[in-house]
Amino acid sequence: MIARREFITLLGSAAAWPLAARAQQERNRRIGVLVPAVADDPIWQARLGAFLQGLALLGWTIGRNVRVDT
Repeated sequence: MIARREFITLLGSAAAWPLAARAQQERNRRIGVLVPAVADDPIWQARLGAFLQGLALLGWTIGRNVRVDT
């Protein structure tokens, strides 16, 4: 038979488990970019590349902690 102390420990661990799992997930941000030209325009591609490079320099990683929608 399970002891009272073991039962309370098991119950407390089960209640705390979802909170610990959520705390480990990094928030994924979404950035929307309005394009004033067609998406395959070379000038637009250069500007988007510079923007993404700037994000990378600030520590953002596309697909990991930021998503860019065009």
